[in-house]
Amino acid sequence: MNEKFNQQNAQQLRFCQSCGMPLTDQVLGTNADGSKNEEYCMYCYKDGKFLQDCTMDEMIEHCARFVDEVNKGLPQPITKEEYIGQMKMYFPHLKRWRQAMKVTDDAMPENPALAPTRITAF
Repeated sequence: MNEKFNQQNAQQLRFCQSCGMPLTDQVLGTNADGSKNEEYCMYCYKDGKFLQDCTMDEMIEHCARFVDEVNKGLPQPITKEEYIGQMKMYFPHLKRWRQAMKVTDDAMPENPALAPTRITAF
């Protein structure tokens, strides 16, 4: 029952469409007119512009630096390499990167920051 509740909550969460960070009202980015942007966090988007001019791979490397913070919310810690691998599957489905890569919404993988278990190498 608790697992089902957690899955339902995870589905209702919003995530930054650039870095995958969970979005709350406190971390929303801003549009050019100063209003809150519902799709991007304040670390990625301010005043209607992206704060980083980077590729998806550069964003993944940047986000990988925060694996220790991500691990605080996971039942089992993941390595930086595992986190990078998960982000490489997840990020192409985020709006910022999907547009550049022409990825559809079909079968979007789980956000790696919410992954309940380790991924093993192939």
